[in-house]
Amino acid sequence: MPTRRRALLVLAVLVGLALLSLLVALAAGSLPVSAGDVLCALSGEQGGLAVEVIRGLRLPRALAAFACGGLLALAGALMQVLLRNPLADPYVLGISGGAAVGALSAMLAGLTLALMNLAAFAGALAAMLLVFGLAHGDSSWTRSRLLLTGVIVAAGCGAVVALILSIAPDDGLRGMLFWLMGDLGQATSPWPALVVLTLGLLVTLPFARELNLLARGDTLAQALGVSVGSVKHGIYLVASTLTAVAVTTAGSIGFIGLVVPHLVRLAMIRLGWGNDQRLLLPASALAGGSLLVLADTLARTVIAPQQLPVGVLTALLGVPVFLFLLGRQPNDRQ
Repeated sequence: MPTRRRALLVLAVLVGLALLSLLVALAAGSLPVSAGDVLCALSGEQGGLAVEVIRGLRLPRALAAFACGGLLALAGALMQVLLRNPLADPYVLGISGGAAVGALSAMLAGLTLALMNLAAFAGALAAMLLVFGLAHGDSSWTRSRLLLTGVIVAAGCGAVVALILSIAPDDGLRGMLFWLMGDLGQATSPWPALVVLTLGLLVTLPFARELNLLARGDTLAQALGVSVGSVKHGIYLVASTLTAVAVTTAGSIGFIGLVVPHLVRLAMIRLGWGNDQRLLLPASALAGGSLLVLADTLARTVIAPQQLPVGVLTALLGVPVFLFLLGRQPNDRQ
């Protein structure tokens, strides 16, 4: 177990990294800004065009990117405990597919951005309830049953998404594809995602002991007094809600929830701290937020003034890392 002082030091370093990534996001762009402009924008002082660009465009987008990255990484850490698989992903249970069906249906109907976000969230919750209901069945909920149900629901949502894209008008296809690949350009209000991220940490951290025991197996956790069924249901509900909010805010952004918690866990084990959820959960949220902020900054600056979908960059970074981690996994002899 890590000592409190060393854990606080790690979290302080990650907080510093998060602040640095936000400052880079505010300073980088096609319009050059100075450190003074950034300070004016953050302090609320009046300034010129650069200050207005920072305050009105870059700051909300950077905060939204941090919130979404933190949500996905926290959800990924919880899903890896729930499925006892270090390579589990928050999208594996069809939440992203349900949100995509809702969002693209709203786009196809020509609804406003607010209604599109509402439809995406409703689709994510509908997929969550469908997976939970089907997997629970006759109360014999198992990891394999939950995973299989999520894969089937995700495949069905993918078929509906393909149908919507095939009948959508040409002038709407670009927006749909950008949403599917992850796009923070429309994330004008980061506060709902930031509030949900904070609540997610406040809800899960008090149960870190139960999560540590659950990660070692259901039998051991139950023998030590953990209500395994209730904790599993709570993990699934919280992780699904975090994923739904992230997808609603920024579209489908892959690999953040898979790679970040796994890398943080590997670093903790390498440092001799084990798999302690008290440190893993906040560290994953901070690292995931910082990574997505930097990826989004790169996405909007690498070929400026054109912008790339941030999901493309996270996939390009995540695929080789995932393959490397997969190659390090021991053979499953069960």
